[in-house]
Amino acid sequence: MSFRFWRRIKIAPGVTLNLSKSGGSLSFGPRGAKFTVGSRGKRATMGIPGTGLFYTTPITGGKGGKRRSASSATAPTVSPKDRLTLGFFKRLITPDDEEALVDGCRELVLGDENKALGYLKKATHLADGAYLAGFLSLKQAQLQKAADYLSLAAENHRRLGRYFDKYGISATMILPITDEVSAHVGPDLRGVLLGLVEAYQGQKHWADATACLERLRRLDPDDVVVKLSLAELLLEASRGDRSVYRKVVRLAEGIENETPVHTALLFYKAKALYGLGLLDAARDTLTGALRRKKGRSGELLRALRYERILVYEDLGQHRRARSELEKLYAETPDYEDVAARLGL
Repeated sequence: MSFRFWRRIKIAPGVTLNLSKSGGSLSFGPRGAKFTVGSRGKRATMGIPGTGLFYTTPITGGKGGKRRSASSATAPTVSPKDRLTLGFFKRLITPDDEEALVDGCRELVLGDENKALGYLKKATHLADGAYLAGFLSLKQAQLQKAADYLSLAAENHRRLGRYFDKYGISATMILPITDEVSAHVGPDLRGVLLGLVEAYQGQKHWADATACLERLRRLDPDDVVVKLSLAELLLEASRGDRSVYRKVVRLAEGIENETPVHTALLFYKAKALYGLGLLDAARDTLTGALRRKKGRSGELLRALRYERILVYEDLGQHRRARSELEKLYAETPDYEDVAARLGL
């Protein structure tokens, strides 16, 4: 999980100035489709409405490699010291807990996570303070603390964002799904519950993690990120349970290979079909998932290919399985037990 924190200043409809730890940038475009110019160059961001998924693609120059444009050369950069004199963290007459929240945000901007968490612990009865403390604890692998803080945020979810709005803070947590796709979660119930799932799963508290995901499914039955997380969790927690395999197959009902997240869900569907002994269906699902490679991570594609090899072997298609094993070994000799299966 990575942490993104910035102050966002609205300039005009569809245009915002983002002041982040890495410097300033300008974003243009409607929600769900942004073109950003900043110190890291130009980026195009496309979102899938309602899913929390974003694809971010750097845009390079013409032939001959990257070319720095006039826009990126003059993109605004803001030093940490200057950001703290923009008036945003101006010392105000505020209650102690609210002041602790602001101090915690300031330390996050400066990059001192330990000091930030020290302040935020004093503001956890504010929903926004519990939200930040929870995700920061999660990033530092303090899983039980993260669960405690995020549970507080969930209990007070109707107040999430109140102080962020007051001080002009935009705080977004990024939960990676693949190398190319992440779930960007904000200070709302959905984001908090997804964070709780990660905290519970890390502690192998399967029932608690499942309860959070089922709650999310009730909020939005079509959320593909939730379906993917639930399928992964169920297969990890209940290996060999045929009722779980059937549930995973139902989760993937009607899913097409639209995005890398959909591809990953098809992977778990195939594993469930394999567990049910439906080998032809598992093979066909994996083959369909492998037809689209653009934007899919190498790790996901290797997992799909390896799973299909196992299906080939159980179907008695040994020559095909051997051929695929050799190709996989040539690319990644240490992947899973490929070398052992080849007798090497």
